[in-house]
Amino acid sequence: MDRAALADFLRRRRETLRPGDVGLPEGARRRAPGLRREEVAALAAMSTDYYTRLEQRRGPQPSPQMLAALARALRLTGDERDYLFRVAGHSPPERTATPTHVAPALLRVLDRLADTPALVLSDLGETLVQNRLAAALLGDRTGHTGLARSGIYRWFTDPAERERYPEDDRERQSRAQVANLRAAYGSMGARSRAGELVRALRAVSPEFAELWERHEVAQRFADHKTLVHPELGPIELDCQVLFTEDQSQALLVFTAPPRSEAAEKLRLLGVLGHERFPSSAP
Repeated sequence: MDRAALADFLRRRRETLRPGDVGLPEGARRRAPGLRREEVAALAAMSTDYYTRLEQRRGPQPSPQMLAALARALRLTGDERDYLFRVAGHSPPERTATPTHVAPALLRVLDRLADTPALVLSDLGETLVQNRLAAALLGDRTGHTGLARSGIYRWFTDPAERERYPEDDRERQSRAQVANLRAAYGSMGARSRAGELVRALRAVSPEFAELWERHEVAQRFADHKTLVHPELGPIELDCQVLFTEDQSQALLVFTAPPRSEAAEKLRLLGVLGHERFPSSAP
């Protein structure tokens, strides 16, 4: 681990960013250029003290998970992310594997979407990052590990994953999930993580195995869908999708027509977040 190189790189990258670059308000006039240390720490979900020690060349070696969080917070490109890993004493993640590093271009768009649910998915259905409203609408989808990081895997193995969709839409959603995985499998190969997902799902889900044999291939995202919130009930939303150039990541944005019932429900989500409504008295 090269503490000096790591500290200097973090500081230089922090100083090149403005609050607006990462979705933060500009606020009061700043005495120094760039983001504050506490702002980077908050974006990376770490303590300010820990981040400060890294910049002061006296911190412990960061874990790969911590480095990935810093790369997202500092909006690093792929090459910059790899450099960060190397100076911290780790091998960079394989670029041929499903990425956990969010494309900076998608992050810049996500940063500007504070008033509507939005999230970034990998080509294996892994939620790489989601904004506050997406977490309120869909639940926190970023805390899963192993194969369960993939929403496709959870769809066929965890009944709770289907509760956000109306019953009459679940068959279509199942076909879309399999068609998405088939597209990833075709580009990544049988020995990839896509192949691992396919083998695992064929072993545990007869429904998946049957749909897999249909050989439907497409990156499908419905233009209009109904999502079922546990407190607010059905919410009819439009879904727009923006892909990276290599199609490996997609930004999903959910919107509602102005002054519609769905728009009012999204407004309530923005106010209430993850809070639960009190139960009605019997």
